[in-house]
Amino acid sequence: MTGTVTASKTVHVVGAGLAGSEAAWQVAQAGIPVVLHEMRPLRMTEAHRTDALAELVCSNSFRSDDAANNAVGLLHAEMRRLGSLIMRAADANQVPAGGALAVDREGFSTEVTRTLAEHPAIDISRGEVAGLPPSDWGNVIVATGPLTSAPLADAIRALTGESALAFFDAIAPIVHKDTIDMSIAWFQSRYDKAGPGGTGADYINCPMTREQYDAFVAALLAGEKTDFREWEKSTPYFDGCLPIEVMAERGHETLRHGPMKPVGLTNPHNPTLKPYAIVQLRQDNRLGTLYNMVGFQTKLKYGPQQRIFRTIPGLEQAEFARLGGLHRNTFLNSPKLLDGQLRLRAAPWLRFAGQMTGCEGYVESAGMGLIAGLYVSAEARGRALPPPPATTALGALLGHITGGHLETTETDDRSFQPMNINFGLFPPLDQAPTKKPDGTRLRGNEKTVAKKQAMSARALADLDRWIAAHLAFPAAA
Repeated sequence: MTGTVTASKTVHVVGAGLAGSEAAWQVAQAGIPVVLHEMRPLRMTEAHRTDALAELVCSNSFRSDDAANNAVGLLHAEMRRLGSLIMRAADANQVPAGGALAVDREGFSTEVTRTLAEHPAIDISRGEVAGLPPSDWGNVIVATGPLTSAPLADAIRALTGESALAFFDAIAPIVHKDTIDMSIAWFQSRYDKAGPGGTGADYINCPMTREQYDAFVAALLAGEKTDFREWEKSTPYFDGCLPIEVMAERGHETLRHGPMKPVGLTNPHNPTLKPYAIVQLRQDNRLGTLYNMVGFQTKLKYGPQQRIFRTIPGLEQAEFARLGGLHRNTFLNSPKLLDGQLRLRAAPWLRFAGQMTGCEGYVESAGMGLIAGLYVSAEARGRALPPPPATTALGALLGHITGGHLETTETDDRSFQPMNINFGLFPPLDQAPTKKPDGTRLRGNEKTVAKKQAMSARALADLDRWIAAHLAFPAAA
């Protein structure tokens, strides 16, 4: 940021997950003192296991890193241009994952924790903020995530008069790699695609015959599940992270068209026999000793998980470093409760960032933490910062959360749901491409690919102009 800080008040960031860590970093990098509040380890949640900042509790994947063809890859690129700590730590701790950016969990959170702890403008305060942050704190960013502690959640609910919306999120199991039978399984990325730090052979694949698949689906449907409390029974799932048995309930073949699809893979142990379904496992740590079961988030009880998942060929002797689980997440009706700068309308000294605003995904949460940090930094310097262009991934996501693309903020409560970044949130191109560089006409899927690439190129160009006009540091290549 350019300009002079007009207020010496410290910024308080409540919650040191990905969004809070990124927000604190952005504010501190602007030379503004920050107190970063984190209740762990004094008070843990049902999903966290450590006291590290930016702990990854579900997948270790930041999803596609393809900035030209994928909206989340574009979001990666935009955040890198804005000096994101989360992306820097992810890049430094990547593990092979085909076309995705996956990270060593421990290395990633250790780096974020160390970097923030060593920053001269950041004070990490361990302890619960058990209630509404006081107004005399000045600028506050609440980034406590979907597992916000009850006292703070109750205080926000009382202040806004709104009941928080809720959904269930699930966690996939993690397997010790040396317990996987590699005489049955094999290494290969789908279509041999090599991603960041990858080789094109980055996933462990476990093949199934039709009979094995049929038995597996039947066992999933019959397995004993986690019981819901009475007040939880009307809570929906987030569609982007459905338990595998819930997917199976939607149709016998659903899993074969989802996480267990057999396309783009050839079994080297028997190249002529095409598997009916395939279970993939992705490297979960830098040492390559742990692999998580891709798409296998579950609400099965622990006993049935071990019994059923060990029927998968290659996993008969599998030992689990962590079994799957289910936890209840909460998020705000953000278009109604928050303004365009993520401030709570009922208490403008409070900004919100991360998953509790209704974005879904690690990178999306960190991205909103980044934007909240930039807004606070600008306000502390007495400057107005316009939102990122709606044509960018950051701007499109911010527009979804705050209702910025709507004519009114009086939206129906039921219309707002958590959302991953996707090209459907972007404004359309003024003119969609119709021809290839050689002048021949685009056909079929080529039109879709060209459209995504044009939207990505537009986004990065517009973001670079926004950075040049409003932020001090230049855009990185």
